[in-house]
Amino acid sequence: MIENLEYKGLRWELITNPVENDYDYLIEKYDFHPLAIEDCHATANQRAKIDDYDDYYFLIFQFPYFDKGSKELRIRELKIFWGKNFIITIGKSHWAVKKLFEDLQEDIAKGADDLDEVVSSSDLLLYNILDRLMSESKTLIAKVGSELEMINYDIFNKRARAIIELISVTRKNIILLNTTFKPQLRVLHMFESGGVKGFVDPEEMDMEDYWGDILDQYQKMYDSVEDYGELVEGLSKTFDSLQANKTNEIMKVLTYFNTIMLPLTVITGLFGMNVLFPFETGATTVAFWTIVSVMVAVTIAMIIYFRNRTNR
Repeated sequence: MIENLEYKGLRWELITNPVENDYDYLIEKYDFHPLAIEDCHATANQRAKIDDYDDYYFLIFQFPYFDKGSKELRIRELKIFWGKNFIITIGKSHWAVKKLFEDLQEDIAKGADDLDEVVSSSDLLLYNILDRLMSESKTLIAKVGSELEMINYDIFNKRARAIIELISVTRKNIILLNTTFKPQLRVLHMFESGGVKGFVDPEEMDMEDYWGDILDQYQKMYDSVEDYGELVEGLSKTFDSLQANKTNEIMKVLTYFNTIMLPLTVITGLFGMNVLFPFETGATTVAFWTIVSVMVAVTIAMIIYFRNRTNR
């Protein structure tokens, strides 16, 4: 499905759930490079990148979103064709991009006064798309931080099963964020360092500050994710230590109980044997003393064996 909006010669085309006819349309109208179209066909997540062609750029970004079904973070890939007079976003669009598109459609229909701050150029429109995604990502990272605070608060309670599940989900989310954010830093550095020139005349608008703002937001989020990674590992080790200590306390109680019961068990076992005992009048006690001698011999042998094993 292809949706589009136009404002003062700038066109944004939003292509969600693309089919083969949509790719044919892109090739016929814009003459995009076949390799870029091939990347658009790919269903598996690709690494973030930016390809510089003659009169346009092709970008791939990845941003997280919250899956309400599994209650875990997922990654949604954003593929962008960026030219002087157009922005084309293609694929299963992140909901934040869809929301921005709908907001701009509504503002254009109403004739809003501040449209030039968003769609006066393709560079500025791309900045606003990325900025909207940054805002959404910061919300999700703050959610991860809240989960860590909850773990830190509940870790000394007795809800061990719930804490284990929460630690596992949170660690999985942090690993996903880390592996997603890290390769994109290189791409965003290209914007801020001037490796990506863009299409706006620097005398009309200096985009360096805008790209620097995007990079700054992204760097802060990445730093937070790394800190959260260290924190969740620390909480996990603390939780494991607490559980080990609880297990040791349980084993200590069981050891006390077994120590108390062991002599009683030996006595009841000894006197439960079907042999004659020494205190019985006229009884032959050879069998009794034979069994006791064997028990003592086995005990001494085991003591010697384990002492030798310990001293090795």
